[in-house]
Amino acid sequence: MSDNDHRVAIVTGAGSGVGKASALALLEDGYAVAFAGRREERLRAAVEESGAGERALVVPTDVSDDASIAHLFAATKERFGRLDVLFNNAGRGAAPVPLEELDVDKWRQVMEVNLTGAFVCTQHAFRTMKAQDPAGGRIINNGSISAHTPRPNSAPYTATKHGMTGLTKATALDGRPHHIACGQIDIGNAYTDMTARMGEGVMQPDGSVRPEATMDVDNVARAVVYMANLPLDANVLFMTVMATQMPFVGRG
Repeated sequence: MSDNDHRVAIVTGAGSGVGKASALALLEDGYAVAFAGRREERLRAAVEESGAGERALVVPTDVSDDASIAHLFAATKERFGRLDVLFNNAGRGAAPVPLEELDVDKWRQVMEVNLTGAFVCTQHAFRTMKAQDPAGGRIINNGSISAHTPRPNSAPYTATKHGMTGLTKATALDGRPHHIACGQIDIGNAYTDMTARMGEGVMQPDGSVRPEATMDVDNVARAVVYMANLPLDANVLFMTVMATQMPFVGRG
């Protein structure tokens, strides 16, 4: 494959859920995609499902490890020659325990993956996008509904997603002189393996446990492709995609 045959994207957390759906949607739209994630077997299964051949690259990546992130970007550049889109999607939470009972190391682990990992990926994307010809590109951050409103017992996850909003704004500002756009997609109750439990019941602010509506994750993937495909003189700074019936507006 020559350097400029395809638009090129990196998707972190691409082995399952929103990341997998978005990576597959980008492939379907014609992108060459680097699938990054901790579980190589899941990444390879996703690529095999796509049937995309050499337009898909599997790069096992731990976004809490700086060297692993550096390898991801080096491997992508070596294979495809450039980078047009980074989807900072990888994330994790902590056990839903009372705030004062959460182990501080668990807090740090969530920070390293959700926020520091996204920042380090953004640094590498900037270096690549500034140096390539033509210069520029787009970064999309997975913010989550928690970037606006927390769930009970979710301090680490909520703090990182509020931090992601700040990172999105700073990235959009600092990217302006270099034709690098940055936007954030805030997702509510997309149906994945991680959210399947919502149909059985989720803790509410009043202490009750109630089922919540979900939506097809493909709705998110289509939104990511839309954001990715905008010309660099246009940007979706923030987009919320959520299950219509979920308790977000008026939550609590």
